[in-house]
Amino acid sequence: MGSAGEAKQRQLAELRRRMAAVPARGAEASTRVPVARVGPEGNPLRGEPLPVPPALENLLPEGGVVKGSVVAYAGASSLLSGLLAAVTGAGGYAAVLGLPGLGLLAAAEMGARLDRLAVVTDPGSDPLEVASVLLDGLDLVVLGLNGASVPLSRTRVLSARARSKSSTLIVTGGSWAGPVLRIDTEVAGYGGLGRGCGRLRTVGLNVSVRGRSAQPRTGRLDLCPRNGRTEWIETEPLAATPALPLRHAVS
Repeated sequence: MGSAGEAKQRQLAELRRRMAAVPARGAEASTRVPVARVGPEGNPLRGEPLPVPPALENLLPEGGVVKGSVVAYAGASSLLSGLLAAVTGAGGYAAVLGLPGLGLLAAAEMGARLDRLAVVTDPGSDPLEVASVLLDGLDLVVLGLNGASVPLSRTRVLSARARSKSSTLIVTGGSWAGPVLRIDTEVAGYGGLGRGCGRLRTVGLNVSVRGRSAQPRTGRLDLCPRNGRTEWIETEPLAATPALPLRHAVS
């Protein structure tokens, strides 16, 4: 038992050492001139946004995901790959924990910088602690919960850490109480296939977004080849749905 604990502490120490070697996220941003930002409804946005695929902006309550927030995600992994591509493609750093099936090739085709993406397929017996360490130095951490129901005491600690570090945490595949934002997706259809032949060219997703204090929105996004890579495009008009309380489940 002691040796296992020591091995875990060594792994966490190594993660902390690597986080310390990541360039400061604010170094480049400090030279930019601040620009007032507004959301799709003309309201001022709070805080600095996390880069997202442009097609997703109109579905988000503030036109983006505010850094330091916790997002619950459920459904098709292809949009997760798009979020990772948007962050790393814009010069940020990201990590994926406990999602061995996530397609890195798909992310690269969407413009991801794989040299800015860390992948931990097996984060061990306490993935929340590993995620906590990674939030110290990365812009985005995507955590697969593997069906777990996270105690409220730990969701509060991780949420506070993400907020204090201005890092965004996306949780999927389990139960998490009180996320700031919830994104649900489902495959709506495929394009390019003929009768028994053809090549898959597009994937359509129905996307539903709900925030704590914003009216839920739904829309359709298609993943299509464009300009030598694959990109998300908005293909259905924005739709508002009756306000519903955020569910705790993110599976």
